Amino acid sequence: MVEMLDRPEQEMVLVVDDTPDNLQLISELLIDRYRVKVASNGAKALRIAQASPAPDLILLDIMMPEMDGYEVCRQLKADPQTRDIPVIFLTAKSEVAAEQLGFDLGAADYITKPISPPILLARVRAQLQLKAATDYLRDKSEYLELEVKRRTRDIQKLQDVTIEAMASLALMRDNPRSRHLQRIERYMRCLATALARQQPALSAELDAERIAQLGRSAMLHVLGRLTLPDRVLLSHGEPEEADLRLLQEGVMAARDALERAERKLGGNAGFLSDAKDIVYGQHERWDGKGFPQGLHGEQIPLSARLMALIVHFEELTCPHPYLPRISPAQAVAQISAASATRFDPMVVLAFVEATPQFIRIAESLADDAAAVGVELQRLEDSLAESIELTLPSAP
Repeated sequence: MVEMLDRPEQEMVLVVDDTPDNLQLISELLIDRYRVKVASNGAKALRIAQASPAPDLILLDIMMPEMDGYEVCRQLKADPQTRDIPVIFLTAKSEVAAEQLGFDLGAADYITKPISPPILLARVRAQLQLKAATDYLRDKSEYLELEVKRRTRDIQKLQDVTIEAMASLALMRDNPRSRHLQRIERYMRCLATALARQQPALSAELDAERIAQLGRSAMLHVLGRLTLPDRVLLSHGEPEEADLRLLQEGVMAARDALERAERKLGGNAGFLSDAKDIVYGQHERWDGKGFPQGLHGEQIPLSARLMALIVHFEELTCPHPYLPRISPAQAVAQISAASATRFDPMVVLAFVEATPQFIRIAESLADDAAAVGVELQRLEDSLAESIELTLPSAP
C-alpha cells in the first residue's frame, strides 16, 4: 500500500473499496496531488468521514459486502456533519438505472471501472474545485448572517438605551427613584403574552418579537408629562376642564415628537409607532368617553388598550403619599367592573388570567420608602409653591 503523507495544506480524498488492488491503484494516482485515506468497508468509511478533519471528497465503490456503496452514501447524506462531502461512485455497473439511483442518493459524479487515470484525476479536480467554491459561498453567507445578527443586536441595544433615556427623563418630572418604568415594561409583556395565549387570532400579531417591542415602547408612555405643570402632574382624580386641555396638549406634543422621529427614520421604526399609539391612545376608553379623540372599541390601537389597563393597575397598587394603596385583589375587582366601559373586555380577561404574574412583578419591583418619600417631598413643594402664588402681594 502506498504511504499516505500528511500534507494539511492539500485536500483530503477518502477512497472506499473492498479490493486492495483497487485501493492501491487509486491511491497511487492521487498521492502526489492530495492527502489520501483509504477504507476497505462501509463502516470504516463512515467513521473516517465523521472524524476531524473530514475528507473533502469520497471515492466510493458500490459493490461491497455487508454495506454497499448506496447505503454508505445514504447515511452520509442523512448526517448533517457529512452531507456536504461530495461523493463520486466507482463501479463496474454501467446501467442507467444504477447511475440514476446513485444520483438520487446525492452522488456528485459516477465513474465506471476499469478506471481511466486522466478521467479520474479530471473528475476529482472538478469536484474539489466546486466544493471549494461552495464552501466559500456558504462560509461567506454564514458570516454575513452572523454580521446581520450582530448589527441587529447593536441597533436593538441602541433603541433600548434611547427609550430608557427618554422615559427616564420624563420620569424625572415625577419621581426619578421610582421603579415605575421597570414595572410597566414587565406588565406589558405579561399582559400581551396572556392576551396572545387567550386569543389565537392575535397570536401572529403578538409574537415574541412584537411583545418585547411593546414592552420597550410602553416605557415611553410618560412622555406626555414633560409639558405638564407640577400642579397637574401631581394631582390625582378627575381633572378640571382647564387641566384636561393641558393633558390633551401634553399627549399631542409627545405624539408629534415621536411622529417626527418616525419620519426621519423612514417610517420603519416599529417601536416608535407603538410608542406613538400608546402615548396618544392610553387615555381613550372602550366606551368612547376618553381623550383626546374620543375613540371607542377597536378604534383604539391594541397597544393603547393594553396600556390603559396597565397604568390603572399601577396607580391603584403602588404606594402614593396622596392616594391610598389598595390590594391587588381589590384592583382586579375594580378593573373587572370597568370591563366594556373603561377597558377592552378581551384585555380584562387576559389581565384576570395574568393577575398572579402582575402581583409578583408588583412585589419584586415595589418602590422603597425612600422613593415614596421623594414623591411626598415633590408634592409638598408643589403645594407650597401653589399657595405662595395665590397669596396676595404685600402692599
